[in-house]
Amino acid sequence: MRKSLLISSVLVLAIASTVAVAQNANSSQTVRPRTAAPTNTNRSATDSQNSADVQQSTTTHPAAAPTAAAKPKVAATEAPGSEGVVAAFNALLNGIRHADVKAVSNVYWNSPRLILFNNNGTVTRGWDQMRKNRESSYKDLKDVKLDVRDLSITMLGRDAALVSCLWTQSQTYKGTPETASGRMTLVFKRVGKDWKAIHLHTSPDRPDPSRVLPSEQAPAASPSPTMNP
Repeated sequence: MRKSLLISSVLVLAIASTVAVAQNANSSQTVRPRTAAPTNTNRSATDSQNSADVQQSTTTHPAAAPTAAAKPKVAATEAPGSEGVVAAFNALLNGIRHADVKAVSNVYWNSPRLILFNNNGTVTRGWDQMRKNRESSYKDLKDVKLDVRDLSITMLGRDAALVSCLWTQSQTYKGTPETASGRMTLVFKRVGKDWKAIHLHTSPDRPDPSRVLPSEQAPAASPSPTMNP
């Protein structure tokens, strides 16, 4: 009987030792991953933080804005290829200022197809008639002053150009001073090596109301309001 109890006690102790060893082994295998996992997690967080710091350093500090380019100076320039047109137009103006029939006539196209719409509403057809009109009027002109403003030159290809401007002219005609102002448009065409005016249209800037359609007349300026005392 005692032997049986002794054997039983030995078996119980052996089983208890085995369970304890097994528990210790299981605890060891379980703890290592838990201790290793936080270590890896911290390292990954650190790496991520470092990566974020690098990205922030790249995006938080933008490159310096480029220095604004200096604005080009605005200067009046002629249309490309308009040098000959400008020279012909200036020759016309100087001819009028000196009442020079030859100089003025030389600027116009020597053709019966030349057409001029004059400031007084008449029409001149052909170069010969234009020259006769100049010869008739220029002999009685003195002290001619011609001012041009708002000059515009538009090239219509290589061989044509459109010139427009506003003008004011004062002169003495047969001993009487007179002044007029208006608008002028010329069409120039390259004829050989020269630029010639093939059409002229002048009109007063304050036309006679009787010659303007009522629907096209400028509205009268409204009177300024009067303040009550």
